[in-house]
Amino acid sequence: MALGEMHADVVRRPPPQHASASSSYCSATTVAVFVGLCLVAVWMASSTLVSPAEFSPLQAPLWRRPTPSPASETEGSATADVSPVVVREGSAGEKGEPPAVRQDAVTEPTERADQLPDEEQSVQEKPDGNQQETKPDEQNVQEAEEKPDDQDQQQKRDAEVFPDAGQAELLNQTATERAPWPTQVTKSDIPQTPTAVSTAPATNYTWKLCDVEAGADYIPCLDNVEFIRKLQHDEHYEHRERHCPEEPPTCLVPLPKGYRSPIRWPKSRDQIWYSNVPHTQLVEFKGKQNWVNLSGEHLVFPGGGTQFKYGALHYIDFIQEAKKDLAWGKRTRVILDVGCGVASFGGYMFDRDVLTMSFAPKDEHEAQVQFALERGIPAISAVMGTKRLPFPGGVFDVVHCARCRVPWHIEGGKLLLELNRVLRPGGYFLWSATPVYQKKGDDVEIWEAMSALARSMCWKLANKVFERINRKGIAIFQKPMDNRCFDARSATNPPLCGEYDNADAAWNVSLQSCMHKLPVDHSSRGSRWPEEWPLRVERPPYWLNSSEAGVYGKPAPEDFQADYEHWKRVIRNSYMEGLGIDWSAVRNVMDMKAVYGGFAAALRNMKVWVMNVVPIDSPDTLPIIYERGLLGLYHDWCESFSTYPRTYDLVHANHLLSKVKKRCELLGVIVEVDRIVRPGGRLIVRDDMETISEVELIVKSLHWEVRLSYSQDKEGLLFVQKTMWRPSSSS
Repeated sequence: MALGEMHADVVRRPPPQHASASSSYCSATTVAVFVGLCLVAVWMASSTLVSPAEFSPLQAPLWRRPTPSPASETEGSATADVSPVVVREGSAGEKGEPPAVRQDAVTEPTERADQLPDEEQSVQEKPDGNQQETKPDEQNVQEAEEKPDDQDQQQKRDAEVFPDAGQAELLNQTATERAPWPTQVTKSDIPQTPTAVSTAPATNYTWKLCDVEAGADYIPCLDNVEFIRKLQHDEHYEHRERHCPEEPPTCLVPLPKGYRSPIRWPKSRDQIWYSNVPHTQLVEFKGKQNWVNLSGEHLVFPGGGTQFKYGALHYIDFIQEAKKDLAWGKRTRVILDVGCGVASFGGYMFDRDVLTMSFAPKDEHEAQVQFALERGIPAISAVMGTKRLPFPGGVFDVVHCARCRVPWHIEGGKLLLELNRVLRPGGYFLWSATPVYQKKGDDVEIWEAMSALARSMCWKLANKVFERINRKGIAIFQKPMDNRCFDARSATNPPLCGEYDNADAAWNVSLQSCMHKLPVDHSSRGSRWPEEWPLRVERPPYWLNSSEAGVYGKPAPEDFQADYEHWKRVIRNSYMEGLGIDWSAVRNVMDMKAVYGGFAAALRNMKVWVMNVVPIDSPDTLPIIYERGLLGLYHDWCESFSTYPRTYDLVHANHLLSKVKKRCELLGVIVEVDRIVRPGGRLIVRDDMETISEVELIVKSLHWEVRLSYSQDKEGLLFVQKTMWRPSSSS
């Protein structure tokens, strides 16, 4: 019976004729009214279920949305559990973003794995074979009803994206570092001056471009012109060292004219867009040595260098033949390349499964480190001047110098002694320079001085060979594994370092003309060579003691393994799929607070490299990271990083910013992240919700796109993407 007919019967019912007929008629009418009201209720409920407001395209897919607990379902929506909370957003306000960034953008919302393709979602088969049109939102509701185990699957996936704090994987642990591990602050004896930090974050931000001489290449701690002009001396390259402004800049670095999305790896090793790094001085100075050439709108890198004009791979294989114990990609995994140029040596070392930390100063060799990073090769701007390099002692398997223009033999060998500090016991120093193979001018004198210095340091000349194709030579020195040579020296020059001179103290520590004794205890770090790659990345170092607590409070080896398993699971189940990242567009990655390097280790099979940063006030775990065959350095996040603008594709900050903002303004840190991330690059922040909210407010004002905001138990995850936006005015 139709609803309209039901209504007419109720209004125009005939007068009763006898009792039994009246009773029967009333009963039928009551049933009809009840059925009609039920149908009205069903119709209203259906309208609510498919309301556009409920299924907004800005929300997470169905599998990511919070599922009420059974208790809340019985109690009604007023008491429903709303945790965890997932919010997806589109643009943060920027309209008309250039296609160069759009091509890498994440499509929102992410489809469920079991959904039909878009063109099939609106049609479903009837039992009789006919088709009926079904709204996509109605289909989602139907699928949820048809699969009773969806709730369990969703909870499992939510736990992978953002683990429950009660499960104590690392969400809980990363927020609280329990073990009393030493830090660079304590090792380097850095005075900690209290900093007044505003408690209430701003709600409105006004942005301007940085008005500085360096323009689009501005590195605040290396381009502090005002401070550099006041220096009394520069003979030790003081003007190339870090001199940070008293207050971190809050202006934005402009883009070069015509900037476009970088060429992707591995093609980027051979060519980059000229418009992204518009410098030609190296083309003029080093083009004949096959460093770099200009070809149309590209800068092309033939793979050569001053010492390997005919290609880096031939040079690399020549070194291997000269000393087979090097065993690229097995015994040798991490290399320090001093004065790297455009880092072709490090770029081709990837073919031998070796990671190279390349560095060179920001000097007259215009933008050499910027070229390296744009190519997708690990590099930092640094100089061997008056301070120690930002690495712990005894961590590099090999140190390489090919015409790196460093006067190793002068002033008691102070600079070579710094290499001795960072070189692993038993490691090799590869020196390819004119004193090795030429017999004219000062070369003979320099070679004699260098040989004498190496002997006094107990370094052994393992080989000295001449390479006929490039017509260059190389000397291979080896550092000792024990103290027997030191004990047998007739002269104590260079002297051994004092008892309280920590070889791992590296942050803002002056160079010393001394050598550190090697470990005696066989269970100490440096007494044995690490396991061969790739075993070393997966196993806890032999010197991690079970009787000592790890960073998160468990026995150290167990702590290490739990960290690794956690990041493998999170990356596999969340970062690889759940966030919708186009990993083919990701090459240069930074972990702002690396701890054991588990995040980087879990990415080792991807075509990316990770700069593992250990903050100076965090537990000093950087030796563990190098023992695993990974790269990293120390840094203070209240200062700018020693890299060019627009050099990282993905930056990861795990429970870092809530700690940093106790020492300095969070605004300056986010502006620094904006400086180093490329347009189209991503930032993932995991932290407490107060910090997440502050970061989200700042990045929205910078016109970054919020891809995912997730909260659970006062903890949060924020995933954002940088756009091409820059303000129009200068500061």
